[in-house]
Amino acid sequence: MKIGVTGATGQLGQLVVEQLKQKTAVENIVALVRTPEKAAELGVEARAFDYEKPEGLADALKGIDRLLLISGSEIGKREQQHKNVIEAAKESGIGWIVYTSLLHADTSSLSLAGEHLATEALLKNSGIEHTILRNGWYTENYTGSIEGALGAGAFVGSAGDGKISSATRADFAEAAAVVLTNEEYKGKQFELAGDESYTLTDLAAEISKQTGKAIPYNNLPEGEYAKILKSIGLPDMFADAIAGWDTGASKDDLFDDSKQLSKLIGRPTTPLADAVKAVL
Repeated sequence: MKIGVTGATGQLGQLVVEQLKQKTAVENIVALVRTPEKAAELGVEARAFDYEKPEGLADALKGIDRLLLISGSEIGKREQQHKNVIEAAKESGIGWIVYTSLLHADTSSLSLAGEHLATEALLKNSGIEHTILRNGWYTENYTGSIEGALGAGAFVGSAGDGKISSATRADFAEAAAVVLTNEEYKGKQFELAGDESYTLTDLAAEISKQTGKAIPYNNLPEGEYAKILKSIGLPDMFADAIAGWDTGASKDDLFDDSKQLSKLIGRPTTPLADAVKAVL
């Protein structure tokens, strides 16, 4: 039973590989990465695998039984990239694909949803057995801004009073490893999110509590927030996208209280306070 993990040197992929090592023999794990040399520290077999180069994908997948397709990071290119992988998986005889999609992709207003839905449709039409992990927001998407908030004296965004049910990458990685090593999850779809829901006001309050500094949350119109992100060096398209996702959060696009993630991993998801503490 060989398990292939795409994007295995990425932030999520590395964690999935480490979780898989605890559940199966190292020789059963294959890291599928653009640059195999960068995967040396993972301690598993590494093969060259580039979503943008369909001609080499099927050969790289030979001998692999189960594939974790971690969604690509290049927004706007992902549908075609994922199509390349799925077609190569079909050609090479992959028996099962597990895909990391987006929380409530079918109802979400987030700009990310379209490419995920398109990929889900490609999987359904592929004839390959598959499982959809609709991952919610990574807590790190917000805790990554703590340093900047401390420097500026405020946490800023456009999420209003929207409830965010995030979980850490480690939580989502563990879920992927659990699914990949248990055939009972074939054909299923999960809406994965953290046990705890919070607003950005709550996050700012937690930062204030742990640092002893008054860090308020300043809610801004989407355009103003995008301007701030651009002023600190983010590319225009990415800054606009982030601000738009925050507006989606204000509509509770990042909220889910089904606790499917904690049920899957058999433990509570990482509390927000712990994630903040880890950064500080």
